[in-house]
Amino acid sequence: MADDNQEQVKKPRFPDLGREQMTEAQKRVYDSLAGGPRRGVRGPFGALLQSPELADRVRELSDYLRFRTSLPARLNEFAILITARFWGAKFEWFAHRPLALKGGLPESIANDLAQNKRPANMKPDEELVYDFCTTLHRQHFVDDTLFKRAVAMLGEQQVVDLIGVSGYYTLVSMMLNIAEIPLPVGEKSPW
Repeated sequence: MADDNQEQVKKPRFPDLGREQMTEAQKRVYDSLAGGPRRGVRGPFGALLQSPELADRVRELSDYLRFRTSLPARLNEFAILITARFWGAKFEWFAHRPLALKGGLPESIANDLAQNKRPANMKPDEELVYDFCTTLHRQHFVDDTLFKRAVAMLGEQQVVDLIGVSGYYTLVSMMLNIAEIPLPVGEKSPW
């Protein structure tokens, strides 16, 4: 992509649809998004509306992974930041960094991750999430030692949710990158 200033004025590849341009299926999904816990249609969902059935199914998965996951917010948001950084999804980083900090992730960990460095001073569960997610993204697999460590620390449900959040935010990151969703005007690139 181009420099920060050019990125901020570039329009997304999928244009925002006005209500008068939407099909009935798109209106239904739009209303569900706008009336739900997100209170709006942002991020990947404007582009996803081009495929309303997919958008609706993605919304359902997102509702669980964002608002009802078994993972504590600090770890869930850390996994999202790891995925955003891996994919270079700047909008995803912009949207979730404040949520990670609000959830209790230390700012220094987010800062190190933004610089593509292994964060210093992580708690044991943060180290596990970092190791698990980065290994999964880079190698597309985790070995028995790391898997057993994850289950011992988090339990099976949280490990499954960790895999789910990593996969879901991979989809989100790809959608944001391909759709070229810009950072809000005035926001600087996180890396």
